[in-house]
Amino acid sequence: MGDDEELTYSDAGVDIGASEAATAALVSAVGDSEGDYAGLLDIGDRYLALATDGVGTKLLVAEALSDYSTVGIDCIAMNANDLVAAGVRPVAFVDYLAVDEPDETFAEQVGEGLAAGADEAGVELVGGETAVMPEVINGLDLAGTCAGLAAKGDIFEGRAEPGDALVGFRSSGIHSNGLTLARKAATKSHDYDDAFPGGGYETVGEALLEPTRLYTHLLEPMRDHGVRGAAHVTGGGWTNLERLGDNHYVVDDAFEPQAVFEFVQSEGNVSDEEMHRTFNMGTGFVAALALEDAEALAEATDGHVVGRVEDGGGVSIRGLEL
Repeated sequence: MGDDEELTYSDAGVDIGASEAATAALVSAVGDSEGDYAGLLDIGDRYLALATDGVGTKLLVAEALSDYSTVGIDCIAMNANDLVAAGVRPVAFVDYLAVDEPDETFAEQVGEGLAAGADEAGVELVGGETAVMPEVINGLDLAGTCAGLAAKGDIFEGRAEPGDALVGFRSSGIHSNGLTLARKAATKSHDYDDAFPGGGYETVGEALLEPTRLYTHLLEPMRDHGVRGAAHVTGGGWTNLERLGDNHYVVDDAFEPQAVFEFVQSEGNVSDEEMHRTFNMGTGFVAALALEDAEALAEATDGHVVGRVEDGGGVSIRGLEL
């Protein structure tokens, strides 16, 4: 690929269409389960909810910089935020660390990050597993499962309605999605320890390692203000709004993207559409609720009204139709 050619997520090695097809095949084989962002198990008057996720190729940035101190926060956040999107309070977390060879230094750093993330999310670390698999793993992989509890009346219905408003909440940066594309773009002309040109970070690697923001503090305000459904803006970028039902999502006042997104787009010559289909672009969480309640939710939190829900389909943002 020439330097002036446009880089896509597929070019970087991740085919979203193939990934979605594989996921659909897996779901069809094991059977449907209740819940979207979290699996819900009816235990009488409450639901037990479970979410599982990992950190992805962000670990390769951590490995290159020999700095694993924040990836544990990412692991907690990617799971806990999914529970919050379902209307569930996260309560406990277990981690799974797979390595090609044991190393006390990075294990300690990973543990420190997990502890920090658990403290911020208000969850208990109740166990975990470290597996040494030199013939399977090259380096390490970190994933986990978060458990939560919710009264049946507290679960979000998960569907927006035309006329609803969309309240968005700022991300901290790239979070833990799209790093395969971000890494390929960032390293076309830079090393991870090069100075970051956008300001706010000392190095390119530090900008990419900014940990995923936790949104557990939003749960009670969202319940209090009648949120119908929420979207954790992760893999697939802004198309995650479509998980709130077959509507047209018009986003006309999103948070401005952080400098790291401009850097990735410029270095990789990535199109606007590809950026918004891959990354959160500055907004990491979105709630849908009645228009008359939206400003009150925004004032009670650190969010603001970013758009609205209309009849139709797709997502409109910054002149793009996703």
